[in-house]
Amino acid sequence: MEFVTLNNGIKMPILGYGVYQVDPAECERCVLDAIEVGYRSIDTAQAYYNEDGVGNAIKKSGVPREELFITTKVWISNAGYEKAKTSIDESLRKLQTEYVDLLLIHQPFNDYYGTYRAMEEAYKAGKAKAIGVSNFYPDRFIDLSTFVNVQPAVNQVETHVFQQQKAAHEIMRKYGTQIMSWGPFAEGKNDYFQNQTLKEIGEKHGKTVAQTALRFLIQKGVVVIPKSTRKERMVENFNVFDFILSDEDMAGIEKLDTGESCFFSHYDPETVEFLAGLGKK
Repeated sequence: MEFVTLNNGIKMPILGYGVYQVDPAECERCVLDAIEVGYRSIDTAQAYYNEDGVGNAIKKSGVPREELFITTKVWISNAGYEKAKTSIDESLRKLQTEYVDLLLIHQPFNDYYGTYRAMEEAYKAGKAKAIGVSNFYPDRFIDLSTFVNVQPAVNQVETHVFQQQKAAHEIMRKYGTQIMSWGPFAEGKNDYFQNQTLKEIGEKHGKTVAQTALRFLIQKGVVVIPKSTRKERMVENFNVFDFILSDEDMAGIEKLDTGESCFFSHYDPETVEFLAGLGKK
């Protein structure tokens, strides 16, 4: 495993296992499989409704808590100081742990300043080893970073070969914030797994398209959390530390960048209305 060091000195595995869209009924089994494969970083969220499954897996795995790196996120409907404070304690209860290693604001909507104050308090109380944000575009990221007491350690944003977040990554570097990818495979969009560039580069190294894409992001210093419910895929995604992409390989993959989301834009009014609406539910 390779690690990144966050701005407060905490070490975080550069490769983890994500449980977005993992059925709550299946989550415990999936996380146990991932831990058995070798993953030590697990990424969940209140909005995934599977924190309980992650917590059960942590307990049953037999792996000491200090060897695991657990991330969760505060959802829009729990925004604001009081609600966020209560929801953080509820997440810890579901995860069956006294602390999370990383606590993020899931979306930049509702009273995220109040949410962040609750997170700063949790950080100072030892309930979170590090705090940060998710889906914060450069404008809101700079705004928040400028007026908080604890600089975000991480910003988790859509990052994959078609949306490499080059400009946003530079801004995060300037503020000492680690970039973390969600959707490293773009959920298969743009015929991802048949991409000729990724296939050709992968074949040179005896690796799959998925392994090549993950290796590219890792060499760019991006934390990745690929998801799969199949153990053989978990193994495949984990085996990305025994080869190195050349400068030529990296340049070839960099050309795939469109600079646009494969999913949605927080600058789109309809998207904002939809996500803001979820905060009222």
